[in-house]
Amino acid sequence: MADSTTVSVPLPTTENTKAEGATESTTEASSNSASTPSGQSAGALSEEDFLASFPQISEPNGQTGYTCSLTDDQQKKLKDFRELLKAAGYTDRLDDASLLRFLRARKFDIPAAKLMWDNNEKWRETFGANTVLKDFHYDEKPLVAKLYPQYYHKTDKDGRPVYFEELGKVDLNAMLKLTTQERMLKNLVWEYESFTHYRLPACSRKRGALVETSCTILDLKGISISAVYNVSGYVREASAIGQNHYPERMGKFYCINAPFGFSTAFKIFKPFLDPVTVSKIHILGSSYKKELLKQIPAENLPTKFGGTSQVTDDELYLNDDGPWRDPKYIGPEGEAPRAFSS
Repeated sequence: MADSTTVSVPLPTTENTKAEGATESTTEASSNSASTPSGQSAGALSEEDFLASFPQISEPNGQTGYTCSLTDDQQKKLKDFRELLKAAGYTDRLDDASLLRFLRARKFDIPAAKLMWDNNEKWRETFGANTVLKDFHYDEKPLVAKLYPQYYHKTDKDGRPVYFEELGKVDLNAMLKLTTQERMLKNLVWEYESFTHYRLPACSRKRGALVETSCTILDLKGISISAVYNVSGYVREASAIGQNHYPERMGKFYCINAPFGFSTAFKIFKPFLDPVTVSKIHILGSSYKKELLKQIPAENLPTKFGGTSQVTDDELYLNDDGPWRDPKYIGPEGEAPRAFSS
């Protein structure tokens, strides 16, 4: 998965119980199972039961607009937005956290958020996002992963899943002999859905608070202009999917091994970016270890990036290690599926 902004996506709570402090509106979501993990059989797990199985209140972050901190005006707009969507016939994903992500993405402008929601629901139906976890299989992944490494490995200090993307290793020509850009994008959406339905709930249970975002490490080591050009088409489409359909999923973003001039270019565009977004982005050269270790525990960071987590490249690419693989934090949705046959 590529973060929507990438160039491409304490005390444990008791499982299967309503998260302490969850608002009544949070669990108003329909019992329709369409928005619960797609791997479940129809009716096997209601959306209400799924949401009740992990915390729904995020940790304070110094900002409003989140489930942990809403102004009176934001609470009213959240209520009005939900009622507007219900009146339009929507029944799925109407929990507080989901609605607030769309509202924040549109600065709490309800008509703009409604348009974004409408477009997203149409896209989910036509693209097949609602069933992608069940009906898409990316059996070429073990081979493709070596040519475009993209993977999750454990969590950062705030409990977020850590996502790695090694753009400098991309060999698009070789990849297209194994797969297609269409299937690459389908896999991207598969990863977003797995992230939403499996990784984040498990991380929330472990953290004891709602975890909604990822920590992304984009490695540009060895990047070339030709590689950037070759992958630019895929990158544009992947970025559009993240921005338009999975908003507000970036928690921290580290661009490491950035070539000379990359940081300067970012500074030029920085004034045009949202200050909140800018605060999440860190452009680093080859001396990045100290900064990464401020955010990611050494035992969770692979040795190749300066940590102490002993793991081979093949294991990184395919193991998908994290709380979502730990029975202590797997809820009623079950263990996260894999896109390929082992």
